[in-house]
This record gives sequence, structure tokens and C-alpha cells, in this order.
Amino acid sequence: MPANDDDPDRTLDVIIVMGVSGSGKSTVAKGISTVMRWEFAEGDAFHSDANVEKMRSGQPLTDDDRWPWLESIGDWISGKEAAGESAVVTCSALRRVYRDLLRRDRPSVRFLHVEAPSTVIEDRMNHRPGHYMPSSLLPSQLATLEPLEPDEPGVEITNEGTAAAVLDRALGALGLSKDSRA
Repeated sequence: MPANDDDPDRTLDVIIVMGVSGSGKSTVAKGISTVMRWEFAEGDAFHSDANVEKMRSGQPLTDDDRWPWLESIGDWISGKEAAGESAVVTCSALRRVYRDLLRRDRPSVRFLHVEAPSTVIEDRMNHRPGHYMPSSLLPSQLATLEPLEPDEPGVEITNEGTAAAVLDRALGALGLSKDSRA
């Protein structure tokens, strides 16, 4: 299915920027969205009020909490594909089974796993104003995280350096450039 540009050979691309909370997913995803002129969605916005309250109170989510959230993100992706629009969305996508759900019947999906040392992530979480996710939940996220497997469509990058350097690294790893905008 062609994307929303003038090149009929251009394929649709939906990038899920994944990783634990505080890894820099939103910053990277917004950068990709800006450079590529794609719609951006913040995965946190798909959480139910009950999920947000649970996390705010320091309780990790269960799979039962996550499935409706993941289905909502998947529905959004399906809408982008149906409209022929490339897009980027954030989602922790910590486990393989979650990523399998997100890409089920969605051939345009690729993952970008943003990694950073846990000490850096914890420091970011502790200095992030107004976010509901406390740093006390970082250990549970790190314990749940399953790295991308070789057969999954995606790449990993480190979140080291300036935001511009990380964005350049992400675009390069994904094979995207300002010249390939959709």
C-alpha cells in the first residue's frame, strides 16, 4: 500500500519506538515524526485512567491491564495503514508477545528499541516533571523487558549523546532520511 506521497513504489512505514519508561522514546519518536512529517502518537495516551492511577500509585501493570491498551494502539496503527499513512507511536512493548500483538496483520510495523543504562533512566525519571510513572517501577520494567529477537522487524539504538545525535542514529538505523519523507 503506498504511503501518502507522490512515489507509488514507497511503502507504508509505522515505527513503534519501544523501551522502558524514561529511555527517551517520546523524544526520539517526536523527532522522527518531525523529520519524516508523519503523525505521532504517544502510547501513554492510550492507557485507561485505571492503568494510569495504578502506575501513579507505584503498582506495576499486569498483562490483563496491558492487553486493552495494546489493542488500542494496534487499532490506531490499523487506522493509519488503512488510510495509507506512515506514522510513529511510542509503546514500551516490553515483551515479545506484546510486540507480536502490535504487528499482527499489520505488515508496516517496525520497532525501534531505545536503550540507556538503568542509572541514566532512573535519573531522568526522577527529574521528569508531571509524569505519572515513578522510578520505583523501573526495576519491574527492566525485569519484564525482552530484547528484540532476530526474527522481529526492528533495530536497537543507544540513547547516548545529544537528542540530535540520538535522532540521527535512529534515522540511520531505520534507513530513513529527510530525503525519503512520506
